[in-house]
Amino acid sequence: MRAEEAVQEWRRGLGFGSLRARIFAVNLLAVIVLAIMLLYLDTVRARLLDERTNAISNEALAIAGLAGDLPAGLERLNFARGTRVRLYANDGGVLTDNWRFEPTRRFAIEDPDGYSWQRASAKFIDRLLEQLLSARTLPHYAEAVPDRAGQWREVQMARQSGQPATELRRAIDGSIIVGAAVPVPGLGVVHLMDNAEDVSRILRAERLTSFWLLLSVSGLTLGLSFYLTRTIVRPLRLLAIAAHRVRLGRRREVVVPRLPDRRDEIGALARAVSDMSIALRRQIDATEAFAADVAHELKNPLASLRSAVDVLGQVEQPALRDQLLDVIRDDVGRIDRLITDIADASRLDAELSRTGFQPVDAGALADGLVSAYGIAGQAHGQTRGLAVQRAGLPAPVMIEGDASRLAQVLRNLIDNALSFSPDGGTVTLAVDRVGEQVELIVTDQGPGVPSANRGDIFRRFYSERPPTEDFGRHSGLGLSIAAAIVSAHGGQIVVEEAQGGGGRFRVLLPAA
Repeated sequence: MRAEEAVQEWRRGLGFGSLRARIFAVNLLAVIVLAIMLLYLDTVRARLLDERTNAISNEALAIAGLAGDLPAGLERLNFARGTRVRLYANDGGVLTDNWRFEPTRRFAIEDPDGYSWQRASAKFIDRLLEQLLSARTLPHYAEAVPDRAGQWREVQMARQSGQPATELRRAIDGSIIVGAAVPVPGLGVVHLMDNAEDVSRILRAERLTSFWLLLSVSGLTLGLSFYLTRTIVRPLRLLAIAAHRVRLGRRREVVVPRLPDRRDEIGALARAVSDMSIALRRQIDATEAFAADVAHELKNPLASLRSAVDVLGQVEQPALRDQLLDVIRDDVGRIDRLITDIADASRLDAELSRTGFQPVDAGALADGLVSAYGIAGQAHGQTRGLAVQRAGLPAPVMIEGDASRLAQVLRNLIDNALSFSPDGGTVTLAVDRVGEQVELIVTDQGPGVPSANRGDIFRRFYSERPPTEDFGRHSGLGLSIAAAIVSAHGGQIVVEEAQGGGGRFRVLLPAA
């Protein structure tokens, strides 16, 4: 699978489990809850209808109590909502009807064919919600001609049971008609009918208000979701895709976005990932350069060794053979030193990353090295008359670090100073503390380091050796290893010209 195909496959793998989908799901949860509340507004409608039914039933009871004394007076009753009042005789005929009196207010049943589209839509939504939330189907409301008590179920129930009875019906326009019947001893049954359209209007107004609220909340939720997606998910996705391409070994032009305008945690993460990718590329470059340098440094002694071995079989003079054997031994020794130093340099970073730093007395460390070089000084004194002296503050001078690696730094610096010191010269190791830093200073009496070369001497395999030194004695890795160890300890090495001539190496480390 090609790298771009792998990236596309990884993108598809995000799916609904991605952070963007979760943001939308969480934000839409509030909208869903509000929508459910909107639907259950119709439970209020059921309670309002129950209250209207109870009210009409109570009105029917009150009217039935008066019907025995003034049955003819029922025709003059007038209600604000246009309630119809009829008194049916025991034979089913109509004795009185308040709608016979012309000025009486009457509720109206509208003609659906004359509805505007707004009115028709409102009625359709009412019926749809009622069907979704209620399994009850209401009987159709229709007036029979001639008007008889048998057409009303509640009238028949009241006559049979002797108790009030109620019934709900639906008119042709979708409105609900509430009926209540109460028996009147000796006369018949009082029947009241009322249109509950005002209940629907109240609920419709509340539903419309809730709908606009739902629409506003939905818009706000979607806007918030898009904002969170753009400010959180999108940059994280860009970072993840870039990191995935880097992992797949994409070409070096892959750029990890740094998001410089972001001052929050995501911006910090972007810059950290970008810096990490840059550091990774530099490490890869350094590894490749190191491998090339290793190949180059090993090639020279191997070429010399091969030439000596090829010629050795053809030489018969003992003196010349001894010279060739000396060359072979020197080349083998040089290769051995190179391999040792290369192995040490290659595992240096890994070892330092795992090492736990401990308090180290820099003064005691310097004294130990001076003593060690003093014991071996006899050999140096016999050949070149060199010495190592300790100068500076008394112990303790505490720093945090790895004592063995810090000692390696000082040994490399001292060995380098000894190799450039003249016969009878002195290498001085000093310890000092300046503010929050501890200085380890190695000074020699050699030719010093030219200012043009001070940036190069810490490069790997850089070797500018004194003329009197045997070729191949140093690998050119000592100072680079020392610089890497000091950098891992949070310090730096500064190269200066010593007072009176010579080289001066200052190791600056944070004080404990």
